Amino acid sequence: MNHPSEKIKMIISDVDGVWTDGSIFLNGSGEEFKKFSVLDSAGIAVARMAGLKIVIISGRYSKATEARANELKIEDVYNGTLNKLIPYNELKEKYNLKDEEIAFVGDDMIDIPVMERVGAPIAVSNAYPLVKEIAVYITETAGGEGAFREAVDWVLKGQGRYEAVLTKLRAHVESLNNTESGQ
Repeated sequence: MNHPSEKIKMIISDVDGVWTDGSIFLNGSGEEFKKFSVLDSAGIAVARMAGLKIVIISGRYSKATEARANELKIEDVYNGTLNKLIPYNELKEKYNLKDEEIAFVGDDMIDIPVMERVGAPIAVSNAYPLVKEIAVYITETAGGEGAFREAVDWVLKGQGRYEAVLTKLRAHVESLNNTESGQ
């Protein structure tokens, strides 16, 4: 294969600027709101179907990020971690992974130290220029508009597993439809 994603078993992602467009909305009481794309949620489902581990490492703590991670049942969430190398090294040890078995999706300078270590550094299209220079793949989609989903698809296509995973996903959806219709 000889593709940068060939050995990937885990995808780590930043949130602000990757799963969102980087905007933060505050109401008059200071409560935060963020807009997430359902395309990225579908990317989580596709990644799980493929057996890929998904992790969030966000530099900025956010209740909205915490709520979204809980909704998507993401086990490993580092929410408000400025030094992303600390959880990165913990994850490698916890799951017995090597750098080349990990992809990271990022958009800004805080992501660079981890992106310089992983086997597949991925930048979203609206990432900071230095982040794009490090990336082996730059999404066509901007953060907050399905860029994470595109990254998952790129990994699976690079591994030659994309069609097989889609077939598995279709069968799963069909079985759910049959269950719901009482067949």
